Amino acid sequence: MSRKCFICKKKAITGNSIVRKGKAKKKGGVGKKTTGINKRKFYPNLQPKKIDHNGSVKKVLICTKCLKKGMVEVALSKPAVPQN
Repeated sequence: MSRKCFICKKKAITGNSIVRKGKAKKKGGVGKKTTGINKRKFYPNLQPKKIDHNGSVKKVLICTKCLKKGMVEVALSKPAVPQN
């Protein structure tokens, strides 16, 4: 299972982790200096869910934005049993 949303195909994007040293000018310092830049990844918030896909139940990863929008119908994990 790839780390990608089943609905909107959202996946990890790359960026930088920037380390700065010093005191800001507006706080009385001489300014912030960049001391290190490292590559990093930003991952989407993916949740494993069982969904109805073409009449069958399938376990997929779905981002929370798609879940909140109601873009997918989550399958029931257990059938409802009436209580006596």
